[in-house]
Amino acid sequence: MSTRPDSSPPTALQAQKLAFIGGGNMASAIIGGLIKQGLSPSHMAVVEPFAEARARLLTQYGVSAQEHADATLQDATLVIWAVKPQTFRDAAALTGHFTTQALHLSVAAGIRSDSIARWLASERVVRAMPNTPALVGRGISGLFARAAVSAQDKALVQSVIATTGEHLWVDAEAQLDAVTALSGSGPAYVFYFLEAMVQAGAGMGLPPEAARQLAISTFSGAAELARQSIEPIELLRERVTSKGGTTYAALCAMERDGIKPLFVQAMRAAGARAAELGDEFGAP
Repeated sequence: MSTRPDSSPPTALQAQKLAFIGGGNMASAIIGGLIKQGLSPSHMAVVEPFAEARARLLTQYGVSAQEHADATLQDATLVIWAVKPQTFRDAAALTGHFTTQALHLSVAAGIRSDSIARWLASERVVRAMPNTPALVGRGISGLFARAAVSAQDKALVQSVIATTGEHLWVDAEAQLDAVTALSGSGPAYVFYFLEAMVQAGAGMGLPPEAARQLAISTFSGAAELARQSIEPIELLRERVTSKGGTTYAALCAMERDGIKPLFVQAMRAAGARAAELGDEFGAP
């Protein structure tokens, strides 16, 4: 894997016409980020079959979405596929013949670029695995580009994804399954542990709101400490863990119950499911 900095300023997007196929949470996160960067809603077309989602996009962002794909999409230079894995093939069949000249960016979990390229009759395909903190500009996306994607294409993708947070490129598409298991599904793991910490804090006598504030701030602060430190995470953990102390007691309890290997096993299950999605909903 290799991280790469953004190479296109937001102003470069002013010359682009973007089309979103799907107007759900991830599309909304990208649209919101682009608008914050100064891109006009007039530069975006959205195809969204659900009326409620179309109304939300109009109210929240001033973006007028359409129910069905049509010839207006032929002007799109970048098409962002923000659809569920199980609906991608059908959406491509209805839309792909309008977008053959465009660069394609998929944020659909599991669907491999071979399938996408076949359905869309285009080799200019980038896959992204974002996560939900993109909704607040703090996401991270793993990116993979097919061989036909140019440096200029990558720069365009980066300028779009940068509006949602950080990104990194992976060298092998199969690594996106691991990205899905780690960062794509990762926010749910954090929320799961936050739930447990809040429950434990309230159970030990704290007001629930105080327990919530303490838990969230602890996660946020520890993550920022790890981000700013050049030391291994293991060493950061050891520095908080005095033998015989309170943290030591908690970690010993987790070790006795095998929490870490169970957590690794759970992430492997997520990665395996990501691979299965490609087999289940991808092209034969």
